[in-house]
Amino acid sequence: MNSTHAPRIAVVGAGLGGLACARVLQLHGRSVTVFEREASTGARSQGGSLDIHADTGQTALRAAGLLDRFRALSRPEGQEWRVLDPATATALPFPGPVHDEDSPEIDRGQLRGLLLESLAEGTVRWGRAVTGATPLGDGTWRLLLDDGTAEDADLVVGADGAWSHIRPALSDATPGYTGVTFIEAGFDDCDTRHPALARLVGNGTLLAKGDGNALFAQRNSNGHIRAYLAFRAPQDWHLAAGVELDDTAAVRTHLLKTFDGWDESLRYVLRHHDGGFVNRPLFVLPAPHTWEHVPGITLLGDAAHLMPPVGLGANLAMLDGVDLAHALITESGIEEAVRAYENLMLPRSAEAALGCAEALDNLLPPTGS
Repeated sequence: MNSTHAPRIAVVGAGLGGLACARVLQLHGRSVTVFEREASTGARSQGGSLDIHADTGQTALRAAGLLDRFRALSRPEGQEWRVLDPATATALPFPGPVHDEDSPEIDRGQLRGLLLESLAEGTVRWGRAVTGATPLGDGTWRLLLDDGTAEDADLVVGADGAWSHIRPALSDATPGYTGVTFIEAGFDDCDTRHPALARLVGNGTLLAKGDGNALFAQRNSNGHIRAYLAFRAPQDWHLAAGVELDDTAAVRTHLLKTFDGWDESLRYVLRHHDGGFVNRPLFVLPAPHTWEHVPGITLLGDAAHLMPPVGLGANLAMLDGVDLAHALITESGIEEAVRAYENLMLPRSAEAALGCAEALDNLLPPTGS
């Protein structure tokens, strides 16, 4: 990119997509600042395990110069899938790979750590929560922060997730509830403390699908298993059920009724998990989600194309970040770069979002289907 001065590039959000963008920019000698509302890298749990696909996530990591380090951390054995009959827990035929055959697993926190470690010191400004962006009239933008300060930028990249504070500058779309809720439960030191569950899950992911509900259980690193109990219900299902979400015993009782008739080896995840349950209603952006180009600002990852969590979101976010960085490196200016990136990303994400919506409906068909 040709410019009389180094463009001020502000990435809002230190998730996988924003960090991938920053990493590739720095590899090519470009300056970038990442604003992150969390206080530090370990401020909260980063979630479960991700399968990183050869044609998306691995492509991004290769461009970032991190593929070999990813391979060293990843778990190829985690690609294993087991499909069980909910009533008997007996194995059912597996239709084939969920994605491509080279999609090793890695904990999201490990992958984020790999990206963070690759950045120059001080790239991420922790504890800097961006609340919005205001145009300055010349194609540049002012970031508004929750401490009352502001930062100006030639390009603002909204990489701040589902509830993006940057998206309103481009689109009035907001995430809508899918009608599906996941309830998360965790198990630590499974091989020792929960050996029966560890054997049932195996090295990768277990899936049991009932009539209107489903169970995923997924092996993470360090002997941890995360389980997700999925069902269709109103977003406020707990109110109709008379259940307080922080009342673990009451949630358990309700879920045992919801999963009545399931084999007890599968209902183990309801009876013996470590800690409380976490309520995770699934939200998505309209599919396709597009916007008219606006100079000096764009979106990537969930901020641009929030879709059901069926294995594509993290991969696409990293690919978005790399594609945007490459455009900024190769095009003649910010305007040309952002247009080139959006012309590539928007059709790709539209196709992916529609596919993910179909996958969710196949897993849990809408009422009346």
